[in-house]
Amino acid sequence: MNCKTFLLSAALFCATAVWANDQAPQHFDWQSVSPQQAGFDPEALEQVVEFARGRAETEPADLHQVITDAFAPREPDFRILGPTKPRAGDSGMIVRGDRVVAEWGDLDRVDMTFSVVKSYLATLAAIALHDGLIESVHDPVADYVGGEYFSGDHNSKITWHHLLQQTSDWSGTLWDVPDWADRPEGDDPAQWPERELHEPGTRFKYNDVRINLLAYSLMQVFREPLPRVLKRRIMDPIGASSTWRWHGYDNSWVALDGLKMQSVSGGGHFGGGLFISTRDHARFGLLMKNRGQWGQQRLLPDEWFEAKREPAEARADYGYLWWLNTEREAVPAAPESAYWAAGFGGNFIYIDECNDLLVVLRWIPDLAGVIERVMTALTEPAECD
Repeated sequence: MNCKTFLLSAALFCATAVWANDQAPQHFDWQSVSPQQAGFDPEALEQVVEFARGRAETEPADLHQVITDAFAPREPDFRILGPTKPRAGDSGMIVRGDRVVAEWGDLDRVDMTFSVVKSYLATLAAIALHDGLIESVHDPVADYVGGEYFSGDHNSKITWHHLLQQTSDWSGTLWDVPDWADRPEGDDPAQWPERELHEPGTRFKYNDVRINLLAYSLMQVFREPLPRVLKRRIMDPIGASSTWRWHGYDNSWVALDGLKMQSVSGGGHFGGGLFISTRDHARFGLLMKNRGQWGQQRLLPDEWFEAKREPAEARADYGYLWWLNTEREAVPAAPESAYWAAGFGGNFIYIDECNDLLVVLRWIPDLAGVIERVMTALTEPAECD
């Protein structure tokens, strides 16, 4: 389905999906299966785990310092605005047919996950569309969010579609950080504040300030903190633990309908973001692999799984805050239909519907290398694409 014509409305979803938010959550008990039963060569699968663990990077442990060292030298007035947490050992899970084939490390440890949370944020956009809080992804955000952020000739043209594909080129300052100060481009700092503006939709730019603006805008339409929406609509129904936390910044508190709420961040670039365990990531990933279906409950509409994988006009390997394997360029061994959430430091949720495969990696940056070996370990990989 072409994203340009993809309209999501409450009427459409009410007619095509059964929502069960008033039902008690059905917890998913992880079941294991032998490599042979899951279609893997046991020895080759052991080598996958050995390779993955050999590629792990968990030092230095102090992520507050790691983030500062990575961004402060180039980003003007860089500072950590939200909480951080030291990392420890690596971990991972390989799931096929909804059953665990391999796992390692501390799967219940809650860690920072950086930009993987962007894919969770996209899921909340799908819920807002279902509920009719947003009529269409192609509507201007200014129609839903008042105030200065979407005023003016340039910013008023930005749609939800642009924010979800990171092609908005929004210009402004949010939580005391200008958009141009996040991963500034060019060699002349004097030119950064006077950068050229591009028509929304025509240029891709990975930028956490604008992602945080999407989070703020979604909170405005939900009229409640996003972690509450995520918990009620996704994490509780899929049986996630109570240990995950979604943080914003010290200065991202706003008054909304007479209540003080924190607008959460869409990554860990300035600290904050989603702190979560490997097992809970895997539950979320399993929901994605099964296209929004959890047991007898449909939590997300099936149409969303085509829409979110429509390549951005300005970036062929990026959809709605998910990375794509367009032309099998990023992960040559994987089918083109595979996609994944990715975060700084080697955090991944990899989805392969065709091979009924889910892989979660923590602190293992070499996704392509791991998936290549996973595919080799399959005795009969599916004929995909």
